[in-house]
Amino acid sequence: GGEARRPGVTLYLIDLAGVAVFAVSGVLAAGRKKLDLFGVVVLALVTAIGGGTLRDVLMDRGQVFWASDPTYLVVITVVALLTVQWVKRFPTPEHALELADAAGLAFFVISGARIALDAGLPGLSVVVMGVMTGVAGGVVRDVLTAEIPFILRHRQLYATAAIAGVAAYLGAGGMGIAETPASLVGMGVTFALRLASIYGDLRVPAFHLGNE
Repeated sequence: GGEARRPGVTLYLIDLAGVAVFAVSGVLAAGRKKLDLFGVVVLALVTAIGGGTLRDVLMDRGQVFWASDPTYLVVITVVALLTVQWVKRFPTPEHALELADAAGLAFFVISGARIALDAGLPGLSVVVMGVMTGVAGGVVRDVLTAEIPFILRHRQLYATAAIAGVAAYLGAGGMGIAETPASLVGMGVTFALRLASIYGDLRVPAFHLGNE
């Protein structure tokens, strides 16, 4: 437990924000599939804890973050129930699921990268750990709701956005920028690229075989 909190309060807040917005995305995905309330909460939970759990297991951090601090489970459940009430009363904005997922991706990409960097991993490993942390929860959500994960959808800027975010975070740190501003830079780059893909139709170039 204590080791997991060593990076400090900023990382803790990033993790809390990440689970909250991923919980929202889980609720919205559950709503599209017309799941019951139990299914909604379960999907919100697995979406919100998926990336951080993979991060903590791969980093061998002892207890995973939500097991050592139940605050996360409380936040996820409360956010899920509030989101259910919200969508019952108000129309869901277009791309709401994609936006919540983009925010969760931005938070958890940097969370994974910060912990990997703190553990002394080399730069490439920091990038891989950040990307895996960011995408895992959304992949679990999409698989459970029988949707193609965002990371595999045709030419979406997803893994590319995550990689660019970690690179921006590492670059900012390399220029001597403090940890929290550098984290904000990385999260901002990830989120901005996802927005460009969602609203601006910015896409990864397609790969075609010459005879196709």
